[in-house]
Amino acid sequence: MIKVTRLNGAIFTLNALYIEKVETFPDTTITLTTGTKYVVLDPVDVINQRIIDFYQSVQLLSNPHIWSEEDEE
Repeated sequence: MIKVTRLNGAIFTLNALYIEKVETFPDTTITLTTGTKYVVLDPVDVINQRIIDFYQSVQLLSNPHIWSEEDEE
């Protein structure tokens, strides 16, 4: 889960596994795989870093089973 801030200043959490894309229109808009969109105050680069941090915390980015065969050579 990552914390994000609504435009009114309220903080809530999103499950980063369901984030499909993060865009700037100029406000940061997060689109989930369900089609739900959230407009937040947090900048795109901060959101992206939180997503990476979350993936690393659940060891999603360090799973050897997702490496390609080229990585093993």
